[in-house]
Amino acid sequence: MNFSNETKVKDIALATPSARLILERAGVDYCCGGGESLHEACLHAEASAEEILRRLHENSEQVSTGDGEWLSAPLCDLERHIRVKHHRYVREALARIHPQLEKVALKHGENHSEIREINQLFTEVGREMTMHMQKEEQILFPYIVALEQSANGNQPLEPPFFGPVRNPVAAMMKEHDAAGELIKQIRKVSCNYAAPSDACTSYQALYQDLQEFERDLHQHVHLENNILFPRAVELETAAVHQG
Repeated sequence: MNFSNETKVKDIALATPSARLILERAGVDYCCGGGESLHEACLHAEASAEEILRRLHENSEQVSTGDGEWLSAPLCDLERHIRVKHHRYVREALARIHPQLEKVALKHGENHSEIREINQLFTEVGREMTMHMQKEEQILFPYIVALEQSANGNQPLEPPFFGPVRNPVAAMMKEHDAAGELIKQIRKVSCNYAAPSDACTSYQALYQDLQEFERDLHQHVHLENNILFPRAVELETAAVHQG
């Protein structure tokens, strides 16, 4: 695929993992901000679109296959992948990182007040994501699976209480934006996860874990915002027209 300044960031992210890594390293938001052009996204990230395009060109041999399987795989497989890989990761990471943050904040908070702020921000991320994932798993995901089963079997589907699927999708995407903003604040407060010179091993490991959490969240939201949700909306729209 040939990329340009006007290519939507989500289309670049859908190309390959290596393309997403290039965006990640440049600080370009490809999940919540996936609808922006590369030029627009780079303005927000203070990154160079030309440099990103150069790197994409250099990796052109790799930028050929990426999320193609999820663009065509059954939606039930994709939602299961999100639950098993990303939702599980978030829950396990929250359980692991919260105690680390408390420990580091207690030990270093007096000299590094930013760690206390990070602790507050991550606590909020945890609270937001826990409620968010519950709503997806209990309401939205089951409906998407039922929608697909109905379409495949040409069976009638009980109208959901929330109306068209675009309604909960819009709500989930708004919550993605909120979580993404909190993560951006953590990155900013931590100076891009650069531990201070006097940081102990636990402090350094904590920043590595926070950065890993951010990377996984980006991929997690990317799969939902750019693949699962649009496909669900498209499937429901087609079913309505056929009906």
